[in-house]
Amino acid sequence: MGRLRNYFLTGFVICAPLAITAWITWSFIQWADSWVKPYLPTRYSPEHYLPFSVPGFGLLVALVLITLIGFLTANLIGRTVVGWGEGLLGRMPLVRTVYTALKQIFETVLADRSSSFKSAGLMEYPRKGVWCIVLIATTAKGEVAVKLSDQGEEMLAVFLPPTPNPTSGFLLFVPRAEVRILDMSIETALKLVVSSGLVTGEDKDRPMTQAEASRIVAERVRRQTEAAE
Repeated sequence: MGRLRNYFLTGFVICAPLAITAWITWSFIQWADSWVKPYLPTRYSPEHYLPFSVPGFGLLVALVLITLIGFLTANLIGRTVVGWGEGLLGRMPLVRTVYTALKQIFETVLADRSSSFKSAGLMEYPRKGVWCIVLIATTAKGEVAVKLSDQGEEMLAVFLPPTPNPTSGFLLFVPRAEVRILDMSIETALKLVVSSGLVTGEDKDRPMTQAEASRIVAERVRRQTEAAE
């Protein structure tokens, strides 16, 4: 029964990400088509000439339109129109708050000037002698840097990701001297966190394969089975 459970979990690790990825991709394509296709003239729709539906056509049209809007906005006239529109939205009490918050979120996530994690490091946490992986974002800036200026050295903003889910964690401001910078990439550091240390991070430029992920899960299950016995 232990071997059968290992086989099942190994297959689940391989099949589940593929199935979820396919489902999310297909749902996104259908969502984009449902928003764009109703506004297209009938003569421009592939269904007008073909006896079957063409999934993804609405998404393709949306991508072209978004790229065209970005191209037009890059020139002087486009920036003037956008500035006028933002000024109009800025005078609307409720709309102003929603639009400003959404714009800041998208600029932070998608803009080229957004600061992603620079490197990974080691830091003693939660006590001396115990080390954890942290992702170094940037140096402390603004009011935080001013309030911590009495520390006498530069402060770093680091993100402490928990195992095995690195999407949540803690934002910490620590002195630079207390962080040991690692040579490994951010991707390798995240693999080390997600795998609970089973992936050592020696091959820092090689992505984790499905076989490695399956082996990690099988090793975890084997250890749990031995512990239960």
